[in-house]
This record gives sequence, structure tokens and C-alpha cells, in this order.
Amino acid sequence: MKCVDDFRLQLGNKQLVPIMIGGMGVDISTARLALEAARLGGVGHISDAMVPTVTDRRFDTKFVKTKLAKYKFNVDNPDKSVVQFDLGVLEEATRLHVGNAMQQKQGDGLVFINCMEKLTMNAPKETLRVRMRAALDAGIDGITLAAGLHLGSFALIEDHPRFRDAKLGIIVSSLRALQLFLKKNGRCGRMPDYVVVEGPLAGGHLGFGMDWAEYDLASIFTEIRDWLKAEQLDIPLIPAGGIFTGSDAAGFLEAGAGAVQVATRFTVTRECGLPEKVQQEYFKADEDDIEVNQLSPTGYPMRMIKGCPAIGDSIRPNCEAYGYLLDAKGSCSYIEAYHKAHEAHPGERRVPVWEKTCLCTHMRNFDCWTCGHYAYRLKDTTHRLADGSYQLLSAEHVFHDYQYSTDHKIALPKREVCLLAG
Repeated sequence: MKCVDDFRLQLGNKQLVPIMIGGMGVDISTARLALEAARLGGVGHISDAMVPTVTDRRFDTKFVKTKLAKYKFNVDNPDKSVVQFDLGVLEEATRLHVGNAMQQKQGDGLVFINCMEKLTMNAPKETLRVRMRAALDAGIDGITLAAGLHLGSFALIEDHPRFRDAKLGIIVSSLRALQLFLKKNGRCGRMPDYVVVEGPLAGGHLGFGMDWAEYDLASIFTEIRDWLKAEQLDIPLIPAGGIFTGSDAAGFLEAGAGAVQVATRFTVTRECGLPEKVQQEYFKADEDDIEVNQLSPTGYPMRMIKGCPAIGDSIRPNCEAYGYLLDAKGSCSYIEAYHKAHEAHPGERRVPVWEKTCLCTHMRNFDCWTCGHYAYRLKDTTHRLADGSYQLLSAEHVFHDYQYSTDHKIALPKREVCLLAG
């Protein structure tokens, strides 16, 4: 079998190593991780999830504090319709987040941003438009449309001067979803530059129902590949979800994929935004510790480690500070679940909420441990240290293992030597 390095992804006039690191929010796919992928000749993603929160952490801005001060009067009100995002602040935060990354970029690869339609922010169309346009203004190489059908997303940026210059792609989990996207966005006179085909073993939110196990990535990829060929559409396909080894990746490339998108193995790298304490939980996870549940307020099933602190927590909705999942009416199913739980236990201060989880607060605190199906195999990619913990990896090591490995082998990193103080 060939290895990944025997192939190249052609995007416009660029030939790239056919490895794309997926956009994991919130600040899990850091700029540092994306920049490593670009330096090594592939494609890295930063995420646009909760960008004002991310810039507060990275650049010491005060966007969240200012928003909370403005809407603090509404904290105890279950009606959050008054809580609005300042579009100027959202634009400034996105420009800062993206611009800083692009200024540091080195190498022949590309840096994309993952833009989620389900990040509705109490004004779905307006906030998505600002996020995409600001990213283009700040020099992003490409935008991957995620977490939604994005039937009108191209129209939001079709008058931007970089609409035909930047690379634009879409994530789909079925042929039907791709057909709808192409039909609705066709009037813009622009095809996507790539299509990420995400299967049921992916991490985080899934584009399937709770019957996800009845589907498989290879079948979906083949169906879309054959349809594009029949329609004479030359759009690179990038399968994602469950591609754990370089041989997994090379198999898809030999079958006609333009590249592969991978993420799970990069969650335990030093460049990832997860705190090391949480990364050790990923290493320790066994197969039985991973579940697909319906706790997300987005309505999508979500794969996570079932021992994470976000499940069954009693956190009060903090929409005045965050509120990234508020719909156009200012509602979120976690708010409903929270008040329902408290109504069932009057007088109690801390009531576990099992029906939904507050993604905004828990993702911000790295307490929602979303993961790919094969996260339980992460322990097999590194060394266990004398103290029982696992050695973190570098993004370069994982990238090169995907790029050059064969026979489903996984290269372990050089063992670190711990020197004890004498």
C-alpha cells in the first residue's frame, strides 16, 4: 500500500500534503496547531466557536466581561431575547483571532477557519455574515462551513472581494446534504473548492441521528464520489471521522479522495488547546467510556467521554456573558432543561441537569470532553511514564506519522527522560 506522502491535494494552484486538521472548538484547534499543519505543508483549521471568549483568553481583551456588565440585569430571566451580540465587537474579535494567526504563518500550507451555522448567537444570519467576512478581511486562506446545511451562506459573502479568491468548502454527512447545498448556492456562480465528507465516527457533533451506527464513512464517500463523477463535477472530497492511521488515510486517497481530515490524534499534542489534565483523561479513556448522547442544545447527537464534568452539572445558564447558542428568539434548550429541573426540585440550590448540557460554559472551561470514536486508542500512540501519566506528543510527530506510516503502524515518539532534582 502507498503512504499518504505519495499523494497531493490540488487546491487551485497549490499542491498540498493531503492532511487537513479539523477545526475543534472552543480553542482546542488553536492557531498554534493550525500553523504547524501549514508549516508542514498541509491544511490547519482554527475554529470560530466563541471567538470573543477565545480572544479574551489569548489577547487579554474584555469582550465577555463587557457583555456581561451590559446584560447583568437579565441574569435571572429565562427569556434571553434581549441579549444581543455587538456585531462590531464580533468583527473585532474575529479579525484579531484570524489576523494574529495569519501574521505568524510559515510554510507552504494553508490555514482555514471552521464556521459553524449552529453557532446562532441570537441573530443567526447576521452573526455568521460578520464572522465570515471578518475572517476574509483578516486574510484567512479558506473557510470551511460546518454544523449545518449552510443553504444561504455563500450569499452572505458573495459581494466580498475575496469571495472567489479564498478557498471555500462545506462539511456534509450525506449525498442529499451536498445536493441541497449545491442547488441552493448555485445562483452565486461558485462551486465549493472542496467537500469534507464526515462519517459517524467523528468527534463532537454528528450529522446523523441516534442511528449513526447504521452508517459508515466508506459507503457515504463512495456514493458522493460516484455522483460527482456522473455529474462531471471535479471537487476534491476529504473524508473525515475515524481515520486513525496513515494507512486508513492512504486507503481513502487510493480510492479517489483529495485529502483526509483528522483531529482526534491531535487532541493530545502540545499545540492543542486542551489543558494537560484533560489530555490525560483522553489517554485514560477506554472504549466503554465513550458515548454518543443527545445532551447538546444544538439538536445534534454528540460524542464525548461520559465521565466529563459537563454531564449532569447544575451550572446556571450564563447567556449574558456567553449565549453563543441562543436561537433567533433568544432561546436555548439548556435554559429550558435547567428551569425544568429546578421546578421539579423547588428550594434546592444545586440541581443536576441531565437532559441537556450548557455547551457555552463547559466548552469554555474545557469540561465538555468531546472526542472521536477512536479516542480510546490514543494510549497506544505514546509512552506511559513512570508516574502513570502519558507522554504528550508534538503535532509534527503526529502529522508525519500520518504522512509516512504504512501497514497500519503507529510510530511512537522518542521517549522523554525525566531528570529528578538531586
